[in-house]
Amino acid sequence: MTFIFTALLCLGEMWTLHKPYIKAEPASVVTSGSAVSIWCEGNLDAEIYVLHKEGSKKHLGTRSPEKPGNKAKFSIPSVTQEHGGQYRCYCYSSAGWSEPSDTLEIVVTGIYNNKTSLTALPSPVVTFGENMTLNCVSKKGYDKFTLTKKGQKFLSSQNSQFIPSITQYQALFSIDHVTPDHRGTFRCYGYYNQTPHLWSVPSEALEIHISGLSKKPNLLTYQGQILDPGKSLTLQCCSDINYDRFALYKLGGADFTQNGGQWTQSGLSLANFTVGPVSSSIAGQYRCYGAHNLSSEWSASSDPLDIMITDTESQPNSTVHSGDNVTLMCQSTFKVDTFILSKEGAAHQPQRLKSKSEAWDFQAEFSMSAVMSDLSGTYRCYGSQDSSPYLLSYASGPVELTVSGKVTLNSQRDNRKVSQKALSLPEKWIPAVVLLVMSTLPSITRLGYRRWHPERNVLAQPRGWGGC
Repeated sequence: MTFIFTALLCLGEMWTLHKPYIKAEPASVVTSGSAVSIWCEGNLDAEIYVLHKEGSKKHLGTRSPEKPGNKAKFSIPSVTQEHGGQYRCYCYSSAGWSEPSDTLEIVVTGIYNNKTSLTALPSPVVTFGENMTLNCVSKKGYDKFTLTKKGQKFLSSQNSQFIPSITQYQALFSIDHVTPDHRGTFRCYGYYNQTPHLWSVPSEALEIHISGLSKKPNLLTYQGQILDPGKSLTLQCCSDINYDRFALYKLGGADFTQNGGQWTQSGLSLANFTVGPVSSSIAGQYRCYGAHNLSSEWSASSDPLDIMITDTESQPNSTVHSGDNVTLMCQSTFKVDTFILSKEGAAHQPQRLKSKSEAWDFQAEFSMSAVMSDLSGTYRCYGSQDSSPYLLSYASGPVELTVSGKVTLNSQRDNRKVSQKALSLPEKWIPAVVLLVMSTLPSITRLGYRRWHPERNVLAQPRGWGGC
């Protein structure tokens, strides 16, 4: 039998049966030490099945078809690196030998312990029709990286490139015009050119979600835009569409947190997401999505919601009159690209202004015309740099702005002045913040300052709580 089989490998014109079908169960990508079965299915009258591995001088065994049926099973109880490679099978009947099956590639993973890391750019939540890039990275200098998706054979391989800025090797996998078929669980591996069927341990699983064109929900919060550390934060995703479930995603994160929807008497569906106690790791930009139970597609994204965390200290109060024009001035001797003005408990996002350089200072003026009582409240100022917009300075001390009844000419002239010498700071990198109240005569009230900590993460908080 061995002589006949070997001879027929060289004489393709002598095949008399159609080629059989070959497959691996549970998959052709197998973890070292686990079991795999290779199935060969051929003609109904097949009497013998033979399995052959490329590069081997002998076949790996013969099997009779299982009854009833026309297929044979070749079992490997514990896969090793010797089992990696290309396989084909043949079947034999009284009419002769079949053509060889298509090639089955068995890949053994876990051979190299240097792990890879897989991330999605710009995020693992992608809008239908947009483009996505999956980035596989490792400190180990693998020749190539390969991308796999759960339930499918490996998708593609890319040559690795060394990136000096991160001192790691990487490969980029581009997916254009994503569809719902692209959702699922992805992993990547590294391997060497000389042993393409032996792969590293896998990266952590990356779940890709596809968002669609159905109406976006709203992302809200009970708290204000900026929180002190240690506080609890609750984000609410809600919609007037009856979504059955909602998901919360933080830009740059790996978690896609899902909660079931609840319905209110007013016809809204919503889900609450509690994050806490608040710390610097919570800082960033959040979005939420809605979905129906019978659909795997998520809605369009909510508007982004920035969360920031910082410290505060007590400062004096200021009073202006209804109808006055008010300017809040943020000022720092440390380089600041953007100033952020926050009102405690406000339902809107903090205001942001690019700083202007004045002599040795950086400053920004936030102007409000004809103020009314609804602008009364506690204000704070922060500084940030363009390279890290979610990393803020400590807050200025809070200033309680009170808008009283209609101003008179006499009361305007009574506005107090505080010498600007108070803005001289003992250290160049400590920011100062002032409040400039402008009516007929300007008055300046110093808000106080805290030391700048550029390494401190700050979360910009979602919009104020309100209805959908």
